[in-house]
Order: sequence, then structure tokens, then C-alpha cells
Amino acid sequence: MNGFSLKIKELFMALLLLLVALPILADLSLEGSFTQGGLLEGRVTPGAKVLLNGSPIRTSKEGVFLIGFGRDEPLESKLKVIYSDGSIEIRKIELVKRQYDIQRVDGLPPSKVTPPEHDWKRIKAESALVKQARRQDDKRTDFLSGFKWPAIGRISGVYGSQRVLNGKPRRPHFGVDVAGPVGTKVVAPADGLVTLVHRNMFYSGGTLIVDHGHGLSSSFLHLSKILVSEGDYVKQGMLIAEIGATGRASGPHLDWRMNLFKKRLDPALLVGPMSNDKKRP
Repeated sequence: MNGFSLKIKELFMALLLLLVALPILADLSLEGSFTQGGLLEGRVTPGAKVLLNGSPIRTSKEGVFLIGFGRDEPLESKLKVIYSDGSIEIRKIELVKRQYDIQRVDGLPPSKVTPPEHDWKRIKAESALVKQARRQDDKRTDFLSGFKWPAIGRISGVYGSQRVLNGKPRRPHFGVDVAGPVGTKVVAPADGLVTLVHRNMFYSGGTLIVDHGHGLSSSFLHLSKILVSEGDYVKQGMLIAEIGATGRASGPHLDWRMNLFKKRLDPALLVGPMSNDKKRP
């Protein structure tokens, strides 16, 4: 073998070793809604560690993880993957900015804008129960079943909308509202574990929370009936409740909300057109 051939062989071996040492970009995939209020489902090589803006993300043994973005999330985030061989991959996540419906209502009586002082103790106690349920960090990956509409009806409220009452901005609406008569069926949008049942909260009335694993949960508000108990495991499509007008509701409807821990997501981004879910057993 002459010197030229030997150099070619050495170069080839060096390139081969370099390719083996580097992670293959296909080992990191992200699917979902790249927008404020969106949820991304990611997959990496099993054994890899995932960090978003420096914070660790729960990753299953199969390499599945979730990333959620709030209503007013910054439009750029940095995803870092540390592979089991020590190599690192950095990916920038860019989001689409959303516009939200803002409504202004003036001339309301103060009692309709701010609850009386004697109700605040109850409100804080109920808020603590909800926060505790949403803190659950379970390794289950029930979210892989996908999501369907939990109720069928007219969309009467959308994620991100906000009212300014008597000149004071109120909390944005973090769910999607489905209007329907009292007693309309509510089914589990995905598999999950029931983590909270409360039949009479100040704001949300009959309230039910189902955890789908990895910190992803669904909340169902203003229910007239709740047909499951805390600790129950539900399957997608299972009857779990009925629409009502309990709590501070202007009429019968289901307020469906989704959280990834503290991140408030838009449920409508996880489901297809409602017409696809109309045929139910």
C-alpha cells in the first residue's frame, strides 16, 4: 500500500469515528403546536437527559418527554439533550405569537367584579387543592393515547381571551368552553388517573381533574354530576361527568382546561375538529 492510499484510509477511519461519536439529529424529534399555549411531544434516544432553558424535563425510559408553553410564553427557548455517551445537542425552539380576544365591560356592580372578603378563605383553600393535584409528577405516559373532545356542543369560549371589567384586567380564560344542556355527557379525552373530585368550588363548581402522566392534566369545570372518584383510572371515551352550570357560570357549559404542571395549555390544539368525535358509543 502506497503512502497516498494509507492517508486516504486514515482519513476515512477518522471520519467514521467522528460520525459514531456525534448524535444523529433524527434521534431528537419534536411534534405538536409550536405556538403559545402549545404542547410538544418529544422523543430522544433512551438514556438521554433533556433540559429546557436549563431545567430538567422528565423523560421516560423509552425517551418520550413533554414540553408546554403558556399563554404569554417567550417566543424562543433552548432545548439541550445530553446523550448517554456524553455528546450534546442544542436546539432552538421558536414559537408563533398569538393574538387573543380582549373584551371590555364597564358599569358592573363591584360585587360582580371582586368576591366579598368573607369568601377569600374558601377560594384560597380550593386553589391549594387544585395546585396540589396539578403538581403530580407520574412516570405514566397515558397521554400517548392521544386526545378527543370530552363533550360535543357549541364552542362558547376560547383559550387566552380576557375581560377588562370596570377598567381592571381580569385573569385570562385558560380553557375552551363547550356549551350544552345540563346533563350532557362528559367523557375522558385520554387515559388517566383521577386526582381531584370536588362538587362545589366557589369559582368552578363541580370540578374534576384527571392526570395523564408526566405532569399533564385535564380539568373539567362547572359540572352538574361527577361519576368517578379520586384514585379511579379512566380510559379514553369513558363517561366521567355531566355538564352543568355550577360555580360562577353564566350558563350550562363545560370549561375544559389543560396544564403541564404550572403551564396552562390550549386544549383545542390537542384535538382535531369536533365533527370527528361526534360518533360515540
